[in-house]
Parts: sequence; structure tokens; C-alpha cells
Amino acid sequence: MPSSPWIRFAEPVPGCEYLALISYLPLRHYRALPKFFRYTLQTRRQLHTSPGLLGYAMEAQPWSLKAWTISVWEDQQSLDNFVRQVPHSKIMQALAPHMGKTQFAQWPVTAQDIPLNWNTAKARLSHT
Repeated sequence: MPSSPWIRFAEPVPGCEYLALISYLPLRHYRALPKFFRYTLQTRRQLHTSPGLLGYAMEAQPWSLKAWTISVWEDQQSLDNFVRQVPHSKIMQALAPHMGKTQFAQWPVTAQDIPLNWNTAKARLSHT
């Protein structure tokens, strides 16, 4: 399960507000790691073609069965479109039986907040 540094797709415009998202993705068992890794690669390919994405990063701790993602979107509609499209929509269904309690948080950010800070983003979750 590879971590990735912040990958920027668009330059944020000073003075504009964007939507930040952090997700906490705990796996229930080690046998799900290969599937999770494969789906992570598919999701990354989808991200590269997703309108409205400013950037994203992933932190993975495979031996702890934990992963986090952070991303910044132009707006809620851009994020919703990504989530509803294949492969992401099918991946969420396929991984659901293998996941622990996932957590998500969204908040507004400005250009000066991008790229996101992991510690600040993780503090928005109730459990890491």
C-alpha cells in the first residue's frame, strides 16, 4: 500500500475557497492488503482524470492496516462526481466487507492552506 506525497493538479487561486477532505481507511485483516493495493492504483488513475481536483496525497501504514487520504476539490459537486463514478463507486462496495470503521471529514480551505498538513487534517478525525 504505497504512500504518496502531495500531487498537485491545479494551482489554487488566492482568495478562493475550496473543499478539503480527509479519509481514514482501516482494513480488518492482512489478506485484504493486495486488493486494497490494486484498488488504490485504480483510484489514483481515476484521480488523474477527475475534473475539479486540485491535489491529493495518501499516507499508508500497511503493517498497521491503516491508510489516510487527503484531497482538495474545487467544490462539493466535483467531489461528489468523483465518488459516484466508476471505478471509485464499485471499489467502495467491493472493499466494504474488508474495512473497519472508516471516517471522513470535510472543511473549507483557502489557497494558502494548500498543500494540506497531515497533522492538521488528521486532527479533524475523531480517531486516527
